[in-house]
Amino acid sequence: MKTIRLLLTLSLAGSAALFAADKKVPTTRVEVNFTEPENFTDVKDSSFGSEKGRDATLEEIREYISEQADKLLPEGQKLTVTFEDVDLAGDYEPWLGPRGDNIRIVKDIYPPRFKFSFKVTDAAGVMVKEGSKQLSDLSFQMRLTINRQDPLRYEKDMLSDWMRSDLRVKKAKT
Repeated sequence: MKTIRLLLTLSLAGSAALFAADKKVPTTRVEVNFTEPENFTDVKDSSFGSEKGRDATLEEIREYISEQADKLLPEGQKLTVTFEDVDLAGDYEPWLGPRGDNIRIVKDIYPPRFKFSFKVTDAAGVMVKEGSKQLSDLSFQMRLTINRQDPLRYEKDMLSDWMRSDLRVKKAKT
């Protein structure tokens, strides 16, 4: 009887630990802000766009940057990114008719663009690095992307390139 009780207790404790580990803990090392997103060039979810669609897209960008930057930042450092403009790859062409209203047409004449500033600080709040970026990729369709079903794959690729180049710790030569 004691053995069964012990096994039951251990299995419940293990399940609780797995459940707790499965929950995502929000990172405090990365902060992503969007300045006046209603004025961004193109973060629409249809040719007319909605505030809800815009906010969902920006939230996906925020989560992506938070997850990726958290992996690249050295322990104790914090990243703050403030977007001033976002222009997603592709555009809506409403002249294609009423059924084309919510279809984003991706062509090389509609490249993704980002305008933002960033700041990296250490644990004491001392600035390690800062800068402003205007990212654009005119050959965005030539990239090999892993997830071809992700509607933000081109934007995420550009942001990944930026984070790898500006946030990666350079190892000293010995």
